[in-house]
Amino acid sequence: MQPGRDISVLIDIMARLRDPEAGCAWDLQQTFETIAPYTIEEAYEVAEAIARGDRHDICDELGDLLLQVVFHARMAEEEGAFAFPDVVEAVTRKMIRRHPHVFGPEEARTPHLVKGLWEKIKAEEKAEKAARHGGELPKGLLDTVSIAMPPMLRAVKLQQRAGTVGFDWNDPRAVLAKIREELDELEAEMDRADREESEKAEARTAIEAELGDVLFALANLGRHLDIDPEAAVRATNEKFRKRFSYIERKLEEAGRRPAEATLEEMEALWQDAKAEG
Repeated sequence: MQPGRDISVLIDIMARLRDPEAGCAWDLQQTFETIAPYTIEEAYEVAEAIARGDRHDICDELGDLLLQVVFHARMAEEEGAFAFPDVVEAVTRKMIRRHPHVFGPEEARTPHLVKGLWEKIKAEEKAEKAARHGGELPKGLLDTVSIAMPPMLRAVKLQQRAGTVGFDWNDPRAVLAKIREELDELEAEMDRADREESEKAEARTAIEAELGDVLFALANLGRHLDIDPEAAVRATNEKFRKRFSYIERKLEEAGRRPAEATLEEMEALWQDAKAEG
């Protein structure tokens, strides 16, 4: 089998990998549940390549993500549920339906109007989906926000959904004040845990709850500033990695390791790394 530019080549490769007689033992062992974490990981690697601006890696990572789609579709085909062409048909039908201003008679000449049209059609689709599953729509406005999303992304989605009915802050600085309030509450729980001889598990639970409130409020601030909190943390993670690598490199030049240096020495090198940008 040779590489190719046609999607059928990838579909054939996956079919061969899942062949009970001549396939790959690892691929044959996989299920939707075991593959799902890899699907999420590949999506993040696409985002990382985009953040780096590396077009070659974006192409490579998109291929890995596409493989995940083909993998899931192949397992579904083996069950007789659906196949890759059904996935393509479903998404093309959805895109045509959600863009009647492009493929139909509707008009929506501004992004705001397009978004309104999109939300209306999505609501119709959810009603149809509910009808297929017994006819009941989720009772709450937030019930359809997937719990499978990464937590910070889900926080933003929940906040956006609540904002559609006016439950939202009007000013990013009001969110900033809320963050300070949540930080005070976190500190109060930490102080209480130090002061009282309560059960460690109980104190940990209270502190965890307050920390969650802080992170939720931070996600909200990112949303109000039109900054993706996940992208912001991703960039900070990389910045931290580079600066710590600087510390390691400088210590290695002096014939030492980080474990042999004092915190003060490493902090001085950290400041040097910051000065370098």
